[in-house]
Formats: sequence, structure tokens, C-alpha cells
Amino acid sequence: MRMNVSDEDLAEAAAGGDGTAFGLLLERCYDRLFALCFRLTGSRAEAEDLTQDICLALPGKLAGYQRRAKVTTWLYRVAVNAATDRRRRAASYVRATEGWGDWEVDRQATAVEASDGLDWLTRAMAGLTPTLRDTLALVLDDLTHAEVAQIMDVSEGTISWRVAEAKKKLRAMREEEEGI
Repeated sequence: MRMNVSDEDLAEAAAGGDGTAFGLLLERCYDRLFALCFRLTGSRAEAEDLTQDICLALPGKLAGYQRRAKVTTWLYRVAVNAATDRRRRAASYVRATEGWGDWEVDRQATAVEASDGLDWLTRAMAGLTPTLRDTLALVLDDLTHAEVAQIMDVSEGTISWRVAEAKKKLRAMREEEEGI
């Protein structure tokens, strides 16, 4: 293909599937396109990514090129639209992930707190009498007082008393540990 072929002729040939014309068009326009992308993004890495995205989409977009404008003008419009889309996606991503880090930190802190509480309860229950420990273990396993009473072969009132007694002893242990 001759070098005096216009960008517009190359664009029309590339839109028709001419790979050589597409290659020549990219050779002619790539540096200017990259420079524009750099000005649009302010970052070399972002400009490289944006330029590559545009070049990948260009064969499909060339089908919509009409000779009413110079190829460079049309290509700049494609670049501005691509940069705008990229910024919108980035803003959406930021909005979607905003607070995620705080949520994760809170979730981990809650998990540690729950784990610490469970560890303390397990250690403290070892200090209870076997009867109170067994009663509390069953109640903490989401059994009703009536079910625990049936399992332990005592009255429901006895279970309620044991739970209250266990809570009182655990509270006293906690206060003693905290120096209250």
C-alpha cells in the first residue's frame, strides 16, 4: 500500500477488513493517541492501558466511522469516550467498595471479641461445679430449661436456679479478673 494514502482511506479499508490498512493506520495514529490518553489520565500506566483498550476495540468501532470527520478527530472522540467510561467504572468501583475495609476490620474485631469471650467462658466454666457447668453447657447449646430438666432428671425450676447461680458465679469471676 502506498504511503501517500490518507488516514481516511486507511480507515475505510480497515473497516472493510483490510489488516494491512489497519496496521498502517495504527502506526500513524498510535503516538498521538497515546499522548492524548496520557493527558486524559495523567498517568503513564493508565494511558498505556487506555490506549491498548482503544486499539483492541478499534476494529469494531471502525465500522461506525464516517468520512464526515478526519480520522484523528474521530479517534480522539473515541479516546475521550473511553476515558470517560473508564472514570465512571472506577468511580462506581470506589462507591461499591467504599467502607468495605472498615466493614472487614469491624468484622474481624467482632470475631476476635467473640472468640475471646468464648475462650473466657470456656475457662471460667471450668471453675464451676460439675452440676452448674453441665447445666450451663446444655442451656448454651440452645436447649430449653424444660429439655435440660428432662435430660438431667430434675425439675425445670432447678435448672432455672442453676443457670441463675452459674451466671452469678461467672459475673463474680469476671469482676474479680477486672478488679472491680
